[in-house]
Amino acid sequence: MFVDSHCHLAFAELADDIDGVLARMATAGVGRVLSVCTRLDEFERVHALALRDERIYASVGVHPDTTGIEEPTVERLAELAARPRVIAIGETGLDYYRLPEPLDWQRERFRVHIRAARAAGKPLIIHTRSASADTLRIMREERADLTGGVMHCFTEGLDVARAAIDMGFFISFSGIVTFKNAGELQAVARALPLDRLLIETDAPYLAPVPFRGRTNEPAYVPHVAGKLAELHGATLPLIEARTEENFRLCFNVL
Repeated sequence: MFVDSHCHLAFAELADDIDGVLARMATAGVGRVLSVCTRLDEFERVHALALRDERIYASVGVHPDTTGIEEPTVERLAELAARPRVIAIGETGLDYYRLPEPLDWQRERFRVHIRAARAAGKPLIIHTRSASADTLRIMREERADLTGGVMHCFTEGLDVARAAIDMGFFISFSGIVTFKNAGELQAVARALPLDRLLIETDAPYLAPVPFRGRTNEPAYVPHVAGKLAELHGATLPLIEARTEENFRLCFNVL
């Protein structure tokens, strides 16, 4: 089966039609999804979906560029991560694209998530945008290699991907890898070993070709797998099976 390793089912674009989303997902052969939390006041909605349907897993975390919210603590994240069907800490990381320095608060928030992942024994979901050097530096300083996890919606260069893999992380590609102007990213995806790759939608955003511009949903993740199959000269069933196994290994699920 296909697995969508990162989507946001609690966002209104999907939550308002959750039965339809799940039905279309099943028709497309998508058997599991990880519904990712972006702020603490969203967690109960994310978790409720995971408790409702065995195909859905949950995470707990606060997105790096979210401001004006309850700040996470190691203790609070670890407490929520211990709940049933919560399999990861995040999404967390660094995002310098929209916000100006000083961003010490963002870097400290990232450190808190890594410490919580170590305390909880759960893998990390890491977002990095325009901040790869600091992201890798903090991962090393806080011993993110002890937890592992995934670099989600990856758009960085091959050197960043290899550095993350060296710390035990998987690399997840979204619909961006299907875009016509994504030649550099496609070259990165082609160069990476299949045993470190994951697929995702990041729904409701970043719908892959041929759905670009629409609301994204888990049913579209096979199109990301199809692009990886093309780039690697592999069959779609091989990518389907390999990314499913990688999901199991990354998030320690059966």
